[in-house]
Amino acid sequence: MMSSFSFVGWRKAWFGLSLVLTLLSVIALLVFGLRFSVDFTGGSLMELAFEQGAPAIQEVKDVLASLESISVQSADENHKLIIRSVTQDEAQHQATLAALEERFGAFTELRFDSIGPTVGTELRRSSLMGVGLTLVLIGLYISWAFRKVSEPIASWKYGLITVLTAAHDVIIPLGVFALLGYFLHWEIGSGFVAAILTILGYSISDTVVVFDRTRENLSHHTGEPFPEVVEKSIRQTFVRSLNTSLTTLLALSAIFFFGGETTRPFALALMIGIAVGTYSSIFFASPALVAWEKWLKNV
Repeated sequence: MMSSFSFVGWRKAWFGLSLVLTLLSVIALLVFGLRFSVDFTGGSLMELAFEQGAPAIQEVKDVLASLESISVQSADENHKLIIRSVTQDEAQHQATLAALEERFGAFTELRFDSIGPTVGTELRRSSLMGVGLTLVLIGLYISWAFRKVSEPIASWKYGLITVLTAAHDVIIPLGVFALLGYFLHWEIGSGFVAAILTILGYSISDTVVVFDRTRENLSHHTGEPFPEVVEKSIRQTFVRSLNTSLTTLLALSAIFFFGGETTRPFALALMIGIAVGTYSSIFFASPALVAWEKWLKNV
């Protein structure tokens, strides 16, 4: 079956699928945006658990009417409340808890985060700069590492395609989390940035493995057409890439289903990114080399 299947020959179908997924993700980001946690927006967040069910949202807002910019939402089948407000110091925090306990009885505080707006803005800016700088440096390094490869594709093109592939692998999880944020109120914070950086490393590592095998095969089989060399390289690394990804996804699935709620967004982001990264390193990055080489011949 694999002998009749062509990774390179069906490249237009893979490019089309990547284009559709990327466009849908960009549309989701533009329409819904990302729901940032207090890590990025600043403010205070409390997560409270009620054994007999959470009180009505409007009642909570009435009790905490003195707090500015307050928002309340229910979670976990109305057994939990997530309360956001302007940044509270410890005295205000304790006063808020006392007011809620006096009105609604005992509850358990599961989480309290408080970050100033300046710190949140700076963290968001630093995160964006970190991801962008990582992509640029990786592209430059791969261009240098493949400097001895000059035919038929120059080394800098390997670096550029690697960066484009990594961007593709990041945009799609961002689009999914834009939908999750809008419909399920999932937020992204500093943990999500760590997941994105992990996805970048995983995706680029997978892509470079195939590129490196292509480089080796070009030096050993100089008489073969470039598309055949790339096809052979993908086949030689396909099982390795698939097995590595499947074992990683199994571990992440255990974290997602059996871990705590705070680790679930992190695990899901990694699961989506690694699945997309495995696909792109095999079906997008290397076939893109062939498409570029054929385009140069026709220019």
